[in-house]
Amino acid sequence: MNQHTAHEYLKNKPLVMVTQPFGQEVDVYKVNHKMFATLSVGNEGQTDENGNLIWWMNLKCDPDEAQALRDIFPSVIPGYHMNKRLWNTVILDGSIPNGEIERMIDNSFNLVVANMPEKDRKAIEIHL
Repeated sequence: MNQHTAHEYLKNKPLVMVTQPFGQEVDVYKVNHKMFATLSVGNEGQTDENGNLIWWMNLKCDPDEAQALRDIFPSVIPGYHMNKRLWNTVILDGSIPNGEIERMIDNSFNLVVANMPEKDRKAIEIHL
């Protein structure tokens, strides 16, 4: 998955807003003003074999699953500039199947929605 595909998938979740509170280089994806993902150019401007920048995506995660994903995928690391227990950084270098990244995005979104007040949660879940 590249940054364009990730961006489209993230912003097409129900009631998502994209903001840039940390500057133009970091897109922050929020549902009901609660962050569930970030997307930015990777640390140190890494590039792939074609010279394209490698993008990093931060996603919220269950602590046990967060560690399991880090053990399975070398491109999943503790959340960069985030709570390392609850967030993972997914390096979009093409090594993780798109379906797995979509599942991680869905889980992040669902974790954030699940912690909202019932009224807000139901307003979002109706769109799922």
